[in-house]
Amino acid sequence: MTDTRVPSRVFPRARQDAESAKDQVATPQTADPAYRLAFQDMDFLLREDLRPVRFQLELLKPDVLLEEAKIASTFVMYGSARIPEPAKAQALLELATDDKSRRIAERLIAKSRYYDVARELAQKVSNFPRDENGMRHFVVCSGGGPSIMEAANRGAQDVGAESIGLNIVLPHEQAPNPYVTPSLSFQFHYFALRKMHFLLHARALAAFPGGFGTFDELFELLTLIQTGKIKPIPVLLVGREFWERVVNFDALVEEGVVSERDLGIFTYVETADEAWDAVQRFYRERAAKEGVE
Repeated sequence: MTDTRVPSRVFPRARQDAESAKDQVATPQTADPAYRLAFQDMDFLLREDLRPVRFQLELLKPDVLLEEAKIASTFVMYGSARIPEPAKAQALLELATDDKSRRIAERLIAKSRYYDVARELAQKVSNFPRDENGMRHFVVCSGGGPSIMEAANRGAQDVGAESIGLNIVLPHEQAPNPYVTPSLSFQFHYFALRKMHFLLHARALAAFPGGFGTFDELFELLTLIQTGKIKPIPVLLVGREFWERVVNFDALVEEGVVSERDLGIFTYVETADEAWDAVQRFYRERAAKEGVE
């Protein structure tokens, strides 16, 4: 025996068996759904009692593909799907039909500047160099939708960088914004799994003005840091006037339901420069502290 190499596997791969299953002889037995390979049987996979398996698959798939793409950490950007880019903002006012809708349109137009802030911030963080192992850090990650999310992915594309979009199946038709890198565009059924993926690799997060979805995602992160379930990361609230108008954080302290030190979990910023400076300062201070210890 001259060839002593040991084969790496002796069983056929799942893809091979899946192809072979297509060529099976037609009989009453092979025609019945019970005979389908379990991983090819959509009726079986979509059963109510297979929900735990679907949870696992939805958790696993993005993680595997991000690792293959050599993405070690992300810079997550939350924000409204309703704030227009400045060039299209005036159209909102033209569509207003009464005083109330005009006031809302004017406030959305005033916030359209945050589209440019998100885009510029994404440009800055996307230039962060790879580490010594070739892994990428602070890769822009958004919800994959329009408005602020679009601006984030667009900013990454402006500088030739890839970016992530975590989309969700909703009752109304939607599609990922055109600036998400196709191979890093993921679709979720479960909101809980989507939120988990936002934070698994996040090493900084910027929350722009937004509604229920933005609040849901932001306050989950604040709670995780407050309770010590995750180590602190830079949490940036972009647009102090908006955040202080819609959330009275000081009142929460006065009511005794959060402590004053909890307000140190986040930092208010107004510009892309302020945001990126705050992130860099956070990690410089952490490195200095860990160096002393």
